[in-house]
Amino acid sequence: MAKATGSRTEHDSMGELQVPADALWGAQTQRAVENFTISGRPMPRGFIRALGLVKAAAADVNAGFGLIAAPMAAGIRDAALAVAAGGHDREFPIDVFQTGSGTSSNMNANEVIATLASRAGRSPVHPNDHVNLGQSSNDVIPTAMRVSAQLAVVEQLLPALKLLRRTIERRGKALDRVTKTGRTHLMDAMPLTFGQEFAAWAAQLSSAEDRIVDTLKRVRRLPIGGTAIGTGINADRRFGKAMAKALSTLSGAKFESADNKFEGLAAQDDLVELSGQLNVLAVALMKIGNDLRWMNSGPLAGLGEIELPALQPGSSIMPGKVNPVIPEALCMVCAQVMGYHTAVTIAGASGNFQLNVMLPLIASNVLDAVGLLSNAMRLLADKAITGLKVRRGRVAEALDRNPILVTALNPIIGYEKAAAIAKRAYAEGRPVLEIAIEDSGLDAARLKHLLDPALLTQGGINVRSKRAG
Repeated sequence: MAKATGSRTEHDSMGELQVPADALWGAQTQRAVENFTISGRPMPRGFIRALGLVKAAAADVNAGFGLIAAPMAAGIRDAALAVAAGGHDREFPIDVFQTGSGTSSNMNANEVIATLASRAGRSPVHPNDHVNLGQSSNDVIPTAMRVSAQLAVVEQLLPALKLLRRTIERRGKALDRVTKTGRTHLMDAMPLTFGQEFAAWAAQLSSAEDRIVDTLKRVRRLPIGGTAIGTGINADRRFGKAMAKALSTLSGAKFESADNKFEGLAAQDDLVELSGQLNVLAVALMKIGNDLRWMNSGPLAGLGEIELPALQPGSSIMPGKVNPVIPEALCMVCAQVMGYHTAVTIAGASGNFQLNVMLPLIASNVLDAVGLLSNAMRLLADKAITGLKVRRGRVAEALDRNPILVTALNPIIGYEKAAAIAKRAYAEGRPVLEIAIEDSGLDAARLKHLLDPALLTQGGINVRSKRAG
């Protein structure tokens, strides 16, 4: 819905300013809108949600301390929860690239909530004196960052990660008896099963999940109550702990008051750590995505081991071409997340004395990374892993002609003789079993047993016998 034309006069400590007539924000938000015409990207929805939760919790806490009358606190709380629920997102237009403390976004929330609460109540609500009571932008924004990151990870990322891991595990168990050629350096190596290959992917994701969950123990420590620089000026000394409890109740997630508020304002190491764990997850996912692309390659001139679901035409000029679009999209997401982490790393190092001054960038990049990874993992599970098919004939053909199987004969005939058999098999394009029967000095029955690919996937065979020849 387009805003109505016209404007009204608002004022702040710097003087009067014209604000759109139907905007819920005031002068400070308007100054930020006019000052930061950079990307056109407002702060993420998850961050606005967290800001609303912080303001609602503050209203409850301040009312409990007797600092705000109950009716006014209820009005602030209701307005803040409406903001948290997404009912007023268009009232938060300030660019991600704004003042480094996020003061503009904090005042945006204060002004919008004050307007809503004033309209609903009998007395005017002031954005600074009432909505921002006991707070500073310098502790509100770092707190909202941690609340939004925690909620995004718990509600979006971890469920998507579990879905992908379990989907891979399920498909791996179904394919555990299908043996294929392993590859190192992209070259033929000893065999393994599809189940073993998939289990390695699942293990990567399990490790990523463990790392992320461990990091959340530090992200849940909130610096609210530190106010301007960490000393807690103008806040009740009980405010920090009361806020952590109130936010835990409102959000359903676990938060605690940071022991050292100075750290939470001046440094964002816990969020840099979380970004780093998202980066590691992106590394794992790119490996999985590229493995799938290689396995799907061809289907005639490539490996052609699997067929991914055909989702769309692959070329505007080559009829019949189908591409691995989901793994490709996944890998682009991973590249973006890696870039986000580089920016977050620089931003995290950009604290001076008592305050970091790249807070909005950290908040935006972490939340964007969580959203991208969550969506990409769900797509990979639902539109690639679930429906992939193994081309068993192609897999078996390549496996039967793999001269590297001769590795199993090393303890019996020695490396050099085994290498000669492998080279002859390559040169003549014949199965290694045929050449081994001719050149190894071992009988055919024993060789079939020793070179059985399925048995070799279990680590080999007991070869406690004397070498031939």
